[in-house]
Amino acid sequence: MSEAAEQPQVSRLATTILKLRKLLKESLSVRVSVGMAVIVMTILSLLFVGVTYQVRNSIYEQRKEQIIDDASVTINQVQTAFEQSTATTTDQVQNLANQLVSSLRSTKSGSGVVTTMLLRSPDAPTTFAINELIDRDLVDVITPEMRAEMAKTKGQFYQSVAIKDSAGNVTPGIVVGATVILPLAGPYELYSVYSLQHEEDTILVMTQSLVFGTIPVVIFLGGGILWVLFDMLRPVRVTAQAARELAKGDLSVRVEPRGEDEMAQLGKSFNYMAQSLSNQIAEYDELSQLQQRFVSDVSHELRTPLTTIRMAEEIIYDERDTMSPLVARSAELLHSQVDRFEKMLADLLEISRHDSNTAQLDAEDTDFKELVRKVVDADKVLAKKLGVKVTIKPTTQRCVAHIDSRRIERVLRNFLVNAIEHAEGKPVQIEIASTEQVTSVRVRDFGVGMTPETAARVFDRFFRADPARTRTTGGTGLGLSIAAEDVALHNGRIEAHGELGQGSAFMVSVSRKPGMTVTEPALLLWENYTQKQIEEFVKEVSNED
Repeated sequence: MSEAAEQPQVSRLATTILKLRKLLKESLSVRVSVGMAVIVMTILSLLFVGVTYQVRNSIYEQRKEQIIDDASVTINQVQTAFEQSTATTTDQVQNLANQLVSSLRSTKSGSGVVTTMLLRSPDAPTTFAINELIDRDLVDVITPEMRAEMAKTKGQFYQSVAIKDSAGNVTPGIVVGATVILPLAGPYELYSVYSLQHEEDTILVMTQSLVFGTIPVVIFLGGGILWVLFDMLRPVRVTAQAARELAKGDLSVRVEPRGEDEMAQLGKSFNYMAQSLSNQIAEYDELSQLQQRFVSDVSHELRTPLTTIRMAEEIIYDERDTMSPLVARSAELLHSQVDRFEKMLADLLEISRHDSNTAQLDAEDTDFKELVRKVVDADKVLAKKLGVKVTIKPTTQRCVAHIDSRRIERVLRNFLVNAIEHAEGKPVQIEIASTEQVTSVRVRDFGVGMTPETAARVFDRFFRADPARTRTTGGTGLGLSIAAEDVALHNGRIEAHGELGQGSAFMVSVSRKPGMTVTEPALLLWENYTQKQIEEFVKEVSNED
């Protein structure tokens, strides 16, 4: 088979293995069934090996005893025949030996004897000798080592051997030998070779029977275990599926317990948990709605008295030059605090619109360069007051996107005011960039910075990184939360990052065309600068003044 043809087969095999691994990983029933099947197969295999070993040894020992007994009788008969012989010449002794060996070969075949051989003993006299009677096909089983052990043994000697026939097939056997005394010729070694082929066939049949009997047991036992476990673990699967649906937000999902066992208790506990969770979420939703309604109602109700206060305050403020210094200062404080209150009320009204899903986009193609310059101009007074230089990094790109300019302007103003207040007198840098799909604006300061924990929560409502820190512009703590909601209306992306002592960076990214989602911003959110680079940048910006 060619290498190209083997590759699809390897791929299919790898796919099958991956599917099996996934099935084992995801199904408790399959894992337990496979584990039980492996345990059962291991036990049956050990039992099979143990039984086979015991039976084989038992058959072998029993057959060995029979062979030794039969060989003992044969040797005694041969020795008696030689003792009772009246042979006085070499030919007579040779003929007697030939007759006895031929008789044994023909009469003992039913006892498993495949051949009988008569070999001259090394201790036999050299003055009188007869020819050895051997079987040329099997003489090799009588090894010199065996004959040496035979010479050391008094009485019978036996040894297991491998018998090879003319076709090359090997069967187990036993050789039994003993020394017999021939008339005039002296000691000779008589060997009988017994075959264990019948016993080997018996053991093979028994082994096959055990194997073929074990396979159905393993199959039916494994299938039975799988079925029992699959049915037993059904409540677990049902509960797991219900838990997945509950995690997706379906609070009405329930399971139907069956019986009173542990699995049924699991289903009942899940139902109780789901009901408790549903009740708590319903309570939280109700409280959230009450809170949102309260904020909305209070915000709207405060508009009318605030308008009246504003009208009265403006009259007083316009006449402050005619007042005493103390009264004039009070009029100025009243004017600033009414402005602050009006901004706080505007934030509350805006967040209530987002909560009630009534916030609408009034989008049009807008040049971000002009929008950023407008935001910078609007906050010049605050920047000058805090001694912060705001720079816009020049770009030749066309940075136009389809946005609600009022909302994005509010986002950028929140970024800039936050940066100015935390810059600690150091410069604030604004950078704009565009790709074919996205326009991004990043506001970076080099002030106090913030921790990763603060960056993760900076867009939460009413969150303040340092409650003790004095704010210059005041506020409700909703500015960045409203910014996040405004960006979400654009399907955009808002991000923040900071490091203590290195400053902070806020970035907004919106798609240039309506209906698109931001996947990759046009700018990096954070660029690491060394303290020396920051000092050089601050110095460079200061020199520009």
